[in-house]
Amino acid sequence: MYLSPWLAGLLLLPALSVLGVFSFWPMMYLLGLSFTQGTLTRAGAHWVGWANYLALFSDADFWQVVMNTVIFTVGTVIPAVVIPLIFAVLLQQVMWGRELWRLLYFLPSVISLVAAGLAFRWLFQTEGPLNELLGLRIPWLSEPGPAMLVLILVSVWHQIGFNLVVFLAGLQTIPPSQYEAAVLDGATAWQQFWYVTLPNLRPTLVLVTITTTLFTLRSFEPVYVMTGGGPLNSTNILVYYIYDQAFNQFDLGYAAAAAVVLFTVILGLLVWRLRQVD
Repeated sequence: MYLSPWLAGLLLLPALSVLGVFSFWPMMYLLGLSFTQGTLTRAGAHWVGWANYLALFSDADFWQVVMNTVIFTVGTVIPAVVIPLIFAVLLQQVMWGRELWRLLYFLPSVISLVAAGLAFRWLFQTEGPLNELLGLRIPWLSEPGPAMLVLILVSVWHQIGFNLVVFLAGLQTIPPSQYEAAVLDGATAWQQFWYVTLPNLRPTLVLVTITTTLFTLRSFEPVYVMTGGGPLNSTNILVYYIYDQAFNQFDLGYAAAAAVVLFTVILGLLVWRLRQVD
């Protein structure tokens, strides 16, 4: 059935209107805001050109936040991809209770990160249940190293379930005949995983890596609830930094510039990863 360009455009108009109002216009407004200084008061904002970007890239706190974000992202993405992949391969071999195990693994993904952050903050208090169980007094949330480790733990815990389900779906698309041929050739379980499972899961791995990276880069709730960017700015990551600059420091132009930098990084990662699929 042939549709004329005018009719196709008319059918797409509602969706394009929603995207324009709620996506494209806010992005263009954010870009324009990054070249201004001022507030949302009656005085308004005034044009300053590239001043916000120059101040951003010369700010030592910003570069510390970038380093924190890199550590947090790498520390989350690697285990959040590797652990569910291993669990998915093992779960694929389970013949009983497979649906129950899937449900149990997926539950953390549907729990609110605010609720999870409050629960983990209680667990990791210096006088909390974890230290009582271990018989130690580790200041998990008041020392830079342990605080970042706890944030990574919460992020990995929250993402494992979703990634596990995606990997299970990817494993079901692999033809059983490939495993049968590998067994006939005398391949071990590791060789079957390396030469059959991983090559067939390459598109799924790319998808999981992209979604996990995007989720990690936009993480806000655990930092807000558990650490507030501390101690000593050690857990302050880009999204929380943008929030702090906009709504605590009321420097909207500077926060917008940081948001544009974050958007550019995410867009670059998306383009690079999608090119790997091709």
